[in-house]
Amino acid sequence: MMRDVLSYGLGTLIGFALMLVVLFLFVSDITQKKHGVLRSYPVIGHLRYFFEQLGEYFRQYFFSGDRDEMPFNRATRAWVYRLAKNEGGVIGFGSTYDLRQPGALVFVNDPFPVLDEERLPTPSLALGEGYCKLPFEARSIVNVSGMSYGAISAPAVRALSRGAALGGCWLDTGEGGLAPYHLEGGGDLIMQIGTAKYGVRDPQGNVSPERLMELAKVVKAFEIKLSQGAKPGKGGVLPGRKVTAEIAQIRGIPPGRDSISPNRHRDIANVNELLERIAWLRELTGRPVGVKTAIGGWRFMNELGDAVHRKGLEFAPDFLVIDGGEGGSGAAPQALADHMGLSIDEALPRVVDALIEAGLKQRIRVVASGKLVTSARAAWALCVGADFVNTARGFMFSLGCIQALRCHTNTCPTGVTTHQKRLQRALVVEEKYLRVANYVNNMNREIDMIAHSCGVRHARELRREHVRIVQAGGQSTALNMLYPYPEPKPRVRVA
Repeated sequence: MMRDVLSYGLGTLIGFALMLVVLFLFVSDITQKKHGVLRSYPVIGHLRYFFEQLGEYFRQYFFSGDRDEMPFNRATRAWVYRLAKNEGGVIGFGSTYDLRQPGALVFVNDPFPVLDEERLPTPSLALGEGYCKLPFEARSIVNVSGMSYGAISAPAVRALSRGAALGGCWLDTGEGGLAPYHLEGGGDLIMQIGTAKYGVRDPQGNVSPERLMELAKVVKAFEIKLSQGAKPGKGGVLPGRKVTAEIAQIRGIPPGRDSISPNRHRDIANVNELLERIAWLRELTGRPVGVKTAIGGWRFMNELGDAVHRKGLEFAPDFLVIDGGEGGSGAAPQALADHMGLSIDEALPRVVDALIEAGLKQRIRVVASGKLVTSARAAWALCVGADFVNTARGFMFSLGCIQALRCHTNTCPTGVTTHQKRLQRALVVEEKYLRVANYVNNMNREIDMIAHSCGVRHARELRREHVRIVQAGGQSTALNMLYPYPEPKPRVRVA
């Protein structure tokens, strides 16, 4: 009897509390002036905002087709997951890839493909050979693009470090500086120098030569970042909620405050100053020095070629990382993410052509970046003329990313981009680093498979004539017809 009375009393109390909550919401909604829906439909109007918030997460599971979704559709994500889990890329009953869709890639199969005994291992390529004291021999075609510790979590960096070392690829630190987690795997590191000089600056915010020489002992190359595909013309953005005490210490900034890098390097205002800085950094550290940039037109590459010929090949960057406008593993203003910078499909051929015309293609290695998460897209980049491929989101998927679109909120449910310890538990380093290595190895293996099917012995023999691009009418055109190889322009060096 007493239990019934208590249950009844508790139920009444809960009901009364709910009524108070509803009454409070009703009064609050009908008197507020910010949301018209809530003024007209108090209380129940909140459902509209609830479903709007959840819509982007539910669409990928219940409503979108396998090839419909952006930025990466379900078929692409599933492809990467299979590679990372070492489950193979075999499907049944045909492909859902529409070969008549404009932009579709069609590789040219050779009627007499390369036999197993005729295949050659894809050779490594050196960065800076002949121009620096410590050139870097890069083994893998596919590598980890720049993702800062801060943008991604400590477990994510640890898994990438160990997985990249096991898979034989390089790991780019991103502009957030070198964290101890980057060193955990003992693999090849490229140190990115962003516009804020995080990780290489003194207490006054200026570049520290002593720090650079110290870093040169543990990294294989340096990369000066002019811009990135997600936000050309805008520096890196790390929301204050993600700037922990450790991250602040590594970057040399106050904790808990937004980390916003300048638009550009204050000490680099033109191509001549860029080349001077490259030569200075290479001489100081003995390491190869490259440049990362998005491309908005042809002026930069033309000026770069002219300046190198004026100053000499020793001033040229050892590599160029070309980021397409579709790139973006971190936070970015939507206006820039949507509308600034050429896509990698247009930027990469133009950059390679400019280097060929300037006679610099052998001097400067080209690294392509921008949604190149599958072996087919990576093989396309090699056909165009890239030497390497960088991917960030491909490796995020290998770590377990489900495209929840919460990278900037510090609430990533898979632990990849959050600094909340509770959510980081989802990313088990001992499991995920193996998936990172699997992804690297299987990507390189499938790129070679495409090359062998095209009749060449290894992936570095792929050329533009080996791939066709479907046009608006549904017919395909060979890439070497869309972008014919240019002739080198005769140049006279000005003393």
